[in-house]
Amino acid sequence: MRKPIIAGNWKMHKSIADGVAFINEIKGQVADTDVETLVCAPYTLLASLVEVAKGTNIKIGAQNMHFEDKGAFTGEVSADMLKEIGVTHVIIGHSERRQFFAETDETVNKKTHKALAKGLTPIVCCGETLEQREADETKTVCKTQIVKAFENISAEDAPKVVIAYEPIWAIGTGKTASSQDANDVIAYIREVLVGLYSDAVSEEVRIQYGGSVKPSNVEEIMNEADIDGALVGGASLEASDFVQLVNF
Repeated sequence: MRKPIIAGNWKMHKSIADGVAFINEIKGQVADTDVETLVCAPYTLLASLVEVAKGTNIKIGAQNMHFEDKGAFTGEVSADMLKEIGVTHVIIGHSERRQFFAETDETVNKKTHKALAKGLTPIVCCGETLEQREADETKTVCKTQIVKAFENISAEDAPKVVIAYEPIWAIGTGKTASSQDANDVIAYIREVLVGLYSDAVSEEVRIQYGGSVKPSNVEEIMNEADIDGALVGGASLEASDFVQLVNF
């Protein structure tokens, strides 16, 4: 049975004080959940959040990392740097990284390999634009992104990867794919994994949905057979909303 994972992606929001207050507010309210609870915060908050989350079931993740261990990469952060402060997860290939910061399928693959090698859990994002959806290219786009992301990833390591299906047109727009539509695409992604690996590996991989998930629709989304969690943007910024998401 795949363990559900609810991850908040704070993007470029919150001060250290804001983040610490958030964790302190939610930790007692999510303590008894069977859901893997994750907050992905800006780099400057990570060490403080790891510290305040110690002794709780809340895990702290980063929103990006570089695929090299060190070097002349101004403004970048390595997997070792994240591991050193106690980060456990890292988002890789979010559509905003692809759109604004030149992330490619190749760099997503390199980062996924590095995260796995360093013992971090990669959350690999895929998803189509509105134009691609209207052109009936959703499955083609997702297959291409997943095949390239998992290139040369072993069958042993593949289940350690979390996939986040995020239709780009639904991120931060208030629009959401219907739970059935989201499940259909995620079920297809699972079929792609069968082709890459096996039924057994495909059944182990957790696949989240992301795109305007909020307390009012999370239960319906999580009731779908192939959806194992949510990667949540705006609705993860308010403690009361995030608690409702985790306790769906």
